[in-house]
Amino acid sequence: MELELIRAYFPQGTNGEIYHDGVHICYTIELPWVGNQHLVSCIPEGKYELKKRFSEKFGEHLHIIDVPARTLILIHPANDALKELGGCIAPVSILTSEGKGIRSRIAFELLKSLVIPELEINNRVFITLKSEYV
Repeated sequence: MELELIRAYFPQGTNGEIYHDGVHICYTIELPWVGNQHLVSCIPEGKYELKKRFSEKFGEHLHIIDVPARTLILIHPANDALKELGGCIAPVSILTSEGKGIRSRIAFELLKSLVIPELEINNRVFITLKSEYV
């Protein structure tokens, strides 16, 4: 399965949209681009594999594998990138401003309902992050 995250970069956060086969799945929020710096920047554009992961904090969520110079980059619910993210990606239902959105858990469950069944039958899932201007 191939997902595409089209991003727009702003000083207070990165906003995006996830698509599958050209169909909009959800919006996303991330930290602003600050040169891939640990805990303060979104991750670089590129193609990454997703894996299923579980933690006490987030329950079942998605892990973005092999991000250059970064570890434990996840996809999990959050509504304010600057307050709740350390480089991860948060699905949201509606974007409200730079790096902010609402109804993250609803968007996250929608994304999981698409991705987790694929992972559970051992299909590989990839997400390509790129700028809206590419």
